[in-house]
Amino acid sequence: MPVTAVLVLAAGTYAFRLAGPLLRDRLRLPDRVKELMSISATVLLVALVATASLTRGQGFAGWALPAGVLVGGLAAWRKAPFVVVVLLAAATTAGLRYLGVE
Repeated sequence: MPVTAVLVLAAGTYAFRLAGPLLRDRLRLPDRVKELMSISATVLLVALVATASLTRGQGFAGWALPAGVLVGGLAAWRKAPFVVVVLLAAATTAGLRYLGVE
């Protein structure tokens, strides 16, 4: 059963990815729909970041990890290079954990 589920999901993912290039020139979307799709992608990304940074297992991840993500987000917002963003986020999280902030 799990192998079947993996194969079905893999086929669905491949079909979904293939649909983009095949339908790009055939499908015209209204500007409002394009705007909503752009906003929904941002909302989805923020939700993924919030879920990954605020939870560990079934509980709260502590303050160090969200603080590191916040510092990384601010660095990315200020258009810092990706390496700097990652290093700042990791250093903030590690520094807070070193100081005993969980």
